[in-house]
Amino acid sequence: MKKAILLVLILLQLSPIFSQQRGQNFGLGNKEFLLNGKPYLIRAAELHYPRIPREYWEHRIQLSKAMGMNTICIYLFWNLHEQQPDVYDFSGQNDVAEFVRLVQKNGMYCIVRPGPYVCAEWDMGGLPWWLLKKKDVQVRSLADPYFVDRTKKFLAAAGKQLAPYQIQNGGNIIMVQVENEYASFGSDQAYMETVRDAVIEAGFDKVQLFRCDWSSNFNKYKLDGVATTLNFGAGSNIDNQFKSFQEIYPTSPLMCSEYWTGWFDHWGKPHETRSVNSFIGSLKDMMDRRISFSLYMAHGGTSFGQWGGANAPPYSAMATSYDYNAPIGEQGNITEKFWAVRNLLKNYLNEGEVLSEVPAEKAVIGIPTFELKEAAALFENLPAPKKVERIQPMEDFDQGWGRILYRTTIQPSAAKRKIVITELHDWATVFLYGKAIGKLDRRRGDNTVEIPILKEPTRLDILVEATGRVNYGKAIIDRKGITEKVEIVDGDRNIELKNWEVYNFPVDYSFQKKARFTTKAANGPAWYRGTFQLQETGDTFLDVSTWGKGMVWLNGHNLGRFWKIGPQQTLFVPGVWLKKGNNELVILDLEEPLGRTVKGLKQPILDKINPDASLAHRKAGQNLDLSKETAVATGEFPSGDGWKDVVFEQTATGRYFCFEALSAQGSNDPLTTVAEMELIGLDGKPISALKWKVVYADSEETTASNSSADKVFDQQESTFWQSQSSGAKPAHPHQFVLDLGESTVLKGFRYLPRSDKKTAGMVKGYRIFLKATPFKL
Repeated sequence: MKKAILLVLILLQLSPIFSQQRGQNFGLGNKEFLLNGKPYLIRAAELHYPRIPREYWEHRIQLSKAMGMNTICIYLFWNLHEQQPDVYDFSGQNDVAEFVRLVQKNGMYCIVRPGPYVCAEWDMGGLPWWLLKKKDVQVRSLADPYFVDRTKKFLAAAGKQLAPYQIQNGGNIIMVQVENEYASFGSDQAYMETVRDAVIEAGFDKVQLFRCDWSSNFNKYKLDGVATTLNFGAGSNIDNQFKSFQEIYPTSPLMCSEYWTGWFDHWGKPHETRSVNSFIGSLKDMMDRRISFSLYMAHGGTSFGQWGGANAPPYSAMATSYDYNAPIGEQGNITEKFWAVRNLLKNYLNEGEVLSEVPAEKAVIGIPTFELKEAAALFENLPAPKKVERIQPMEDFDQGWGRILYRTTIQPSAAKRKIVITELHDWATVFLYGKAIGKLDRRRGDNTVEIPILKEPTRLDILVEATGRVNYGKAIIDRKGITEKVEIVDGDRNIELKNWEVYNFPVDYSFQKKARFTTKAANGPAWYRGTFQLQETGDTFLDVSTWGKGMVWLNGHNLGRFWKIGPQQTLFVPGVWLKKGNNELVILDLEEPLGRTVKGLKQPILDKINPDASLAHRKAGQNLDLSKETAVATGEFPSGDGWKDVVFEQTATGRYFCFEALSAQGSNDPLTTVAEMELIGLDGKPISALKWKVVYADSEETTASNSSADKVFDQQESTFWQSQSSGAKPAHPHQFVLDLGESTVLKGFRYLPRSDKKTAGMVKGYRIFLKATPFKL
């Protein structure tokens, strides 16, 4: 008897769910969610446990509750938990079950989004890099049994961790998501049914399942037994967002499962913000209509290490800070948006709810300037090479992230030649005998470097950095390094270079600390090491504005990537990663720093951009001349939001596509805004935009906002191209020109206006041009 009692006590200690009330339930009612049979409005805060140091998890949960939230929403990150096939890690920083228990400890419910795909501006959208070792891999599809099998295995592993915490078991998980925004990728209902069944088989067999998509595409497929929710951003017209949804699902509860509080930052682009007024306005509209929501993000945090992703097309990598202009700042600091949310939601609490006290912010310290006195030149610290005949991507060498060096010998020539790299992913420096002769950037589509006359055989080195795998759309199959070939262009001959030595530089601290540091100067790419003393610890922001491009390790913790182009010039340092006494800092800089000093600031620098003129879509003196061109379509769009479809009178063929906005819907409105543009092929479907490139835009706003012309095909409906709105506003007409990458037959196009409450720049009159040769500029 005593043994039985002891066993029960042990189980109570080890498994919190046993101490909770069983028999609870959460599900769908008539136009509302039901918690134990009573109407329940979800006010959720999205938090990402890998972007928050474990020691701060509870603080961020408590801040979310104090802001007025009753639920925490989380993604699971497959590639975090299974970094090698069949090796699962749910311990320490990865202990998601402990995170869920902390949510329950603080009296909140939990929504779990296990993927397999999550997006989240996270490397490969959460899919593991090792899938790419399979040459013909297909993802998010039933076409590849390997992907489906691996998905089921991961979901099963996730279920072992979290299925016991379903509300029906006495836990706090009220809903589990099936996949993520799938309609933005495909429409295969059978695939979604397979993922749904795998989620159930993983043990999530009691909880309410749901899926999320956009108001423009949610009806691409249906999924029985799964609730449907919508995602949209700050400033949206709420009635318009749910109009079509309510026509199809008239009795379903309404929920915005991702209400975008801000937006994410790209390297080299302006810091993204969303105003408090537009954000709060739409949130109040939802509260007045009793629409459940999840703030994405309530607190963004930091994409430490290698985890920041990228968008494509066009390729654009994410900054390390995931501040997101969210109500709770990157460091856990309380912002104006936080107080605005709290003051709003106090008027909309569910029965029996009260706002909790706001927890204190974490201490912030400054660190005086110190020097990194030691250095280790990269070329003097090469690991053992691997030899291959033809060039191969990083993944073929069992390397997931970091840098990779390709080395071969090129033969002499009495004439200048060019090196052409096909599919460089993502940023590279080309060296001849250790001397840099050119830099290549995937963002610009760079692929060529001129080489001088060579009188003897010469060593060629190409050092490539992976700046984040694409996390969205069809470009998600994004192998790193050089993924196809390197050629010498000699006159009219293209000669593929072979017989390579390959050196791998992974991101693990255990690799970096092997470098042989000395006090002598280092030229070219190098590691730098320094120490500093602290009497007290606290959060700080490491100022790396004088450094070039690379990665930082503090006391063995990978703080993430830095890049002098901004907008981010500091790296967040959690105080729990600092020590009283001696601290070590290691910086790998692929360029040469302006100085070898660093300091800790009390405030971040997230909005200092060093613009790259080569990314502008209009060069000095350029003016598009359409005077001798014949339009393939001319017309006027009706007013209002939503996609506008145009079918040409007859098909048109060409490579260069020009859209010209002649006027806006508002009289005397000089602006043009375009959220998305799709070109329709002969099969009636949008053609792939992966090869598209903006070659001209008469005007674009890149100072007041990140509204460059490439936003017209970035597949993000909440971002848009906008003609210049700061300073002098140029008048109509406004044009952009796309190089489609190849000759294309079109039968029409689709235009999507901006989706927020504003109407400025919505296009009225337009002309379309398509031709085989470039337009005259």
